[in-house]
Amino acid sequence: MDLFYTPPECIDLTARTLVVEGEEFFHIVRVLRRTEGQSLHLTDGCGLSINAVIDSIDKGRLNASIASFQHIEPPATEVTVAVSLLKSAQRFDFFLEKATELGVTSIIPMVTSRTVSQPRGEKVQRKVERWKKVLIAASIQSKRYSLPDICEPRCFGEVLSEGGSYDERLIPYESSCQSPSVALAGRKTLFVIGGEGGFSETEVQQAKDSGFAEISFGSSILRAETAAVFAVAMARADMLLNNDE
Repeated sequence: MDLFYTPPECIDLTARTLVVEGEEFFHIVRVLRRTEGQSLHLTDGCGLSINAVIDSIDKGRLNASIASFQHIEPPATEVTVAVSLLKSAQRFDFFLEKATELGVTSIIPMVTSRTVSQPRGEKVQRKVERWKKVLIAASIQSKRYSLPDICEPRCFGEVLSEGGSYDERLIPYESSCQSPSVALAGRKTLFVIGGEGGFSETEVQQAKDSGFAEISFGSSILRAETAAVFAVAMARADMLLNNDE
């Protein structure tokens, strides 16, 4: 069954009712032609799995009764990727989509010394809203019940200063020869990924001074979005090997 999304504020578990509006309403009613009396499988992006029945369809609004629901616990493994903003919005969106499918917990768009794209003011808010739409679409496609978190862009130094809350702090970069032998399953891990041109030597040293360990992703040079996806895939593989899905 297809999975659909409606935000938490549109769900009333006490009254056992929910509302679907916006793009999801259009997809359910106009594209899939769902009608009154038909079933829907939905999530609020915060762990709820809901089975509901369509009660009524108004202009731009669908009302449904909740038949059953359960809370799906997320995996114990938590993976946060702080990745430099990229010149290409499509490449950044590719990372968001694939990282979501692979189970990333949270994403921190980051500004480093070599970051070219540095939106400001209203552009930041528009970008964050678009990113959230990408995350929602990827989550429901891959049947994830908990959306990844994403925040406004942060500077590299700010990301480093917040690293103390993680079990593992890792900085992959092209000059490293350190094999990725860390155990990630069941742990809370932060990767920092540079953008076009990678990190400067000064930034690598700053990360090490802040408690980050360097690792190598192999001898070939990966594009930023590829390296960021690879980081999440590493954690996903470790989760599978340790039955933490």
